[in-house]
Amino acid sequence: MTAEDLLKITFVGDPQISPDGSRVLFTKKTINEKNKYITNLFSVDLEGRLTQWTQGDSGNQAARWSPDGGTIAFVSKRTNSPQIHLISTHGGEARKLTSLPEGFLTNLQWSPDGKWIAFLFREQMPQNTEAAKQSRAEKGLSDPPIEIDDIWYRLDGDGYFAGQRFKIYAVEVATGRYASADSDGEFSALYAASPNGDYSFDWSPNSLELAVIHTACKRPSVEPPNAQIYRVALNGQAWKLEGLPKGEKSNVKWSPDGKWLAYAGDVDEADPWGTRNTKLYVVSANGGDAKDLTGHEDYDLSAATLSDTKEAGFGTTLEWKPDNSGLIIQIGWQGETQLAFVSLDGRFELLTEGKHSISMGNVSNDGSRIAATFGHATMLPEIAMVEPELGTGHMVSKLLTHFNEEFHSEIELSEPEEFWLDSTEGSKLHGWVMKPIGYLAPKRYPALLQIHGGPHAQYGWAFFHEFQLLAAQGYVVVYTNPRGSKGYGEAHCAAIRGNWGTHDWEDIQVATRWMQHQSFIHPGQMGVMGGSYGGYMTNWVIGHCNDFKAAISDRCVSNMVSMAGNSDFPFNKNGYFKGVAWGDLNDIKELWRQSPIAYFQNVSTPTLVIHSEGDLRCNIEQGEQVFTALQQQGVESRFVRYPSFTSHGMSRMGPPDLRLHRLGEIVKWMDKFLK
Repeated sequence: MTAEDLLKITFVGDPQISPDGSRVLFTKKTINEKNKYITNLFSVDLEGRLTQWTQGDSGNQAARWSPDGGTIAFVSKRTNSPQIHLISTHGGEARKLTSLPEGFLTNLQWSPDGKWIAFLFREQMPQNTEAAKQSRAEKGLSDPPIEIDDIWYRLDGDGYFAGQRFKIYAVEVATGRYASADSDGEFSALYAASPNGDYSFDWSPNSLELAVIHTACKRPSVEPPNAQIYRVALNGQAWKLEGLPKGEKSNVKWSPDGKWLAYAGDVDEADPWGTRNTKLYVVSANGGDAKDLTGHEDYDLSAATLSDTKEAGFGTTLEWKPDNSGLIIQIGWQGETQLAFVSLDGRFELLTEGKHSISMGNVSNDGSRIAATFGHATMLPEIAMVEPELGTGHMVSKLLTHFNEEFHSEIELSEPEEFWLDSTEGSKLHGWVMKPIGYLAPKRYPALLQIHGGPHAQYGWAFFHEFQLLAAQGYVVVYTNPRGSKGYGEAHCAAIRGNWGTHDWEDIQVATRWMQHQSFIHPGQMGVMGGSYGGYMTNWVIGHCNDFKAAISDRCVSNMVSMAGNSDFPFNKNGYFKGVAWGDLNDIKELWRQSPIAYFQNVSTPTLVIHSEGDLRCNIEQGEQVFTALQQQGVESRFVRYPSFTSHGMSRMGPPDLRLHRLGEIVKWMDKFLK
C-alpha cells in the first residue's frame, strides 16, 4: 500500500433498495486526474448488472426511488445552487424539478403516494451569493463582516451560516408548486426554522402530514436538550405531541400502519455528548408515554466505527418492518457493526454476525431484503444485499458490486489480529495489532500506537488506508478502544464522562506496556499518534511519559479552557465537563486539570502537529498552543497547517492532494525518529 493508492479507490455509499427489492441505487465516488472527487449515481441488480444514471462532475447525490420505482429523485449542482432533479427509470434525460435560490439542500423524502417530495433547504447568506460577490468585485468593495446574533452560527464541515436556518419544504412532483398555507405555490417553507436548524422528519403513510423532530428550547445550544415531535400538515399547521419526555431525539420514523412513531434518543437531560446509550423508542402517533424498546440491552444505536474510507456515521439508522411488527436497527458492538431486529414488545434479536462493518440503507417493501454497504478490515466497502440465510436464523450479505476487486488483487494487506487485555478496576481493553508487510520472526519492528477520536466512537473491523500504509512502511500498528469508547456498554463509555485523562489514560498505559513486551516490537522504537480526541490523548501521553520516541498530534485538543469557547459546540457550565471557562478559578480548575497543555513542562518527545485552519470543531489555536510550548522548550517539533477550506474531517473527506500530503508528513516524521 502506498499513499497514492488512495487515488485508485472507488468509494460507494447511500444504498437504497428499489421498492420491489430487485435493485440497489447508490453513489459511486472516484478521484479524477484533476484532484477532484467525482460522484455519480448507479444501480445494481441481484446479478451484479450495473446501470449508470448520471454522468459528469456536478456532484450527484441523495438519490431516492419513487414509491412505484418508476422515477429517481436526486440532488445535483448543475447550476450555481443544488436542485432536485428527476429521471425516469425507463430511460431519458433528467429534468429539473426545483429552481431554488443559492443554498444547501438535503434529506429528500418522497411521500408514500408519490405526489410530493419533502426536503430540507437553507438559503445562502445574502453576502455570499455569487451575485453579491460579483457586485463587490465590480465595485472594488471588501467582503462584509458576518453579523451574528446567536451562538449557533457555524458548524465544522458546513462553515459559517450566521442566522440562516434549514427549513422543511414540500414540492409537488407533477407541477413544481410548493405546499404552504399562505402562498400561491411559489417557493415557500412548509415548516419554519428551528432555533438550531436541526430537523428529522418522516411522511405519514397517508401522505397528508409529516412527523418532525426539533428542539422545543428557546436557546438550544445553552439549555438542556428537549427535542420534541410535531405533526405538520401540508397546509403548514403544526401541533406538538403531548406526553414525550425531554432529552435528545432523532431519526423519527412513522410506522406503515400509521399507529406509531419510532425514534432514537435518550431521556437524560444532562448528557450533551452522548455517553449514555442511544435507545429505540416508540410512541403512539397521537402522543402519550414513549416506550423504551432497547433499554434492557446494553447496545448503542449511535456507536460509530471509524475509518478513513467511509463517513464517520455518528447518526442512527432504523427502519420499520413493513408488517409493523418492529424495527431493524444498526448497532456497533466490540468493533463490529451489526443489524438487529427489535419487536414492539422489546424482543431483541441480532440479525447478522461476523467481524465486519455494515452500513444499512433501507428495507424492501416485503421486508425480506436490506440494502447496505459491506466491508471489513481487509476489504473496502462494496454494495451488498442483506438477506435471510435459509436454516440459520441469520442474515448474510451478498456482494453486488466489486469495484475494488482489481485493486485488492494488486495490494498486499496486513490482517489485523485482535487481543484483550486486563486493565484497572476489572475492566477489559480490546485492541488490534497489524504486523508489517513482509514480517519475519524473530525480528523486532518499530511500532505505532493509534488513538481514535470521538472519544465516544470505536475502532474496529473497518478498512483503514492509513493503517495499511503504515504497515507497508514497516511499522507494527496497534489500535485499541480504551474506556470512553462506544461498543462495550454504557459503563465503559461513561467512565470518562467529564473526566478525561483518567481511566482512558490507564488503558493507554496498559496498551503501552503490552507493546513493550511483544517479541515483534522494538520497545525503543515506538511512536504515538491520533486525531481529534486522539490528538488530545497523544498530547496527554507525551506530557505524562517518555515511552514514545515520536508523536503526531493531529487536529488536537490541548487546552480545555480555550476549547470551551472556540469550538462549534461550546461547553455549557457544568454540562459534560464541570465548571466553565468564563467563571471564577474554581470553575476553571477542572477544565485546566484535564488540559494536556498544563503538563507540557514535562514533554521531551519530538512531535509533529497537524491542523486545518478551517477546523471549527477543534480550533487551530489548540494546535498552535502545542507547537508554541514545544518550540519554546526546545523540543524538536514541526507544524503543518492546512488551508481554511479544509475542516476537522480532512483525513477522511479533504482534497485528495492534501490527504496525500498529510500521509507523507506522517511517514516522514515517524521514519525520522523510529528508523
